[in-house]
Amino acid sequence: MPPPAPPAAPPPPPPARGPLGLHRPFVRSPLLPLRLGQLLLGAACWGAVAAHKYEGAAHFALFAAVLAWLLALALLGLSLLGRWALVPGLGARWLLTNAAADLLLGAGLYAAAAGVMGHKAERSSYCTLRGYSQRCPYRAYLGAAVCGALAAALHLLAGLYCLARRWRGHRDIV
Repeated sequence: MPPPAPPAAPPPPPPARGPLGLHRPFVRSPLLPLRLGQLLLGAACWGAVAAHKYEGAAHFALFAAVLAWLLALALLGLSLLGRWALVPGLGARWLLTNAAADLLLGAGLYAAAAGVMGHKAERSSYCTLRGYSQRCPYRAYLGAAVCGALAAALHLLAGLYCLARRWRGHRDIV
């Protein structure tokens, strides 16, 4: 009776990288401009919310925008340096991690923040009337809503890019 076949070995981890340097394939991929756009629009969104008096649901919009921005910053940093293997449990599935973070967290949080700020802009649209002398947050709320919606769209595009790579059988983001 022959001995049983050994179990299938897990895929090898990415090769250990030497000193810190740019992960060149990521720099040339379409994911880098998407991440940079996410960071710029996300910073504009939460900056517009935080720079003006906010109350009520705007607290949630600020929390959502900052959380999604920090997530995009972490994904960009780890991908740019090629150090995603340092993330326990998720580094081996970095492509799916990026897709889930973009689709569920990034797009979802920014869409919610854009909805909240759009609602607040609609409720304060009365102050755009001629002769209104009080401070008017309408433009700030509208700007935050637009930036949040555009950031959500960029997260959606990045998530769909990662899912398309996965669907084609790739195991890496680039």
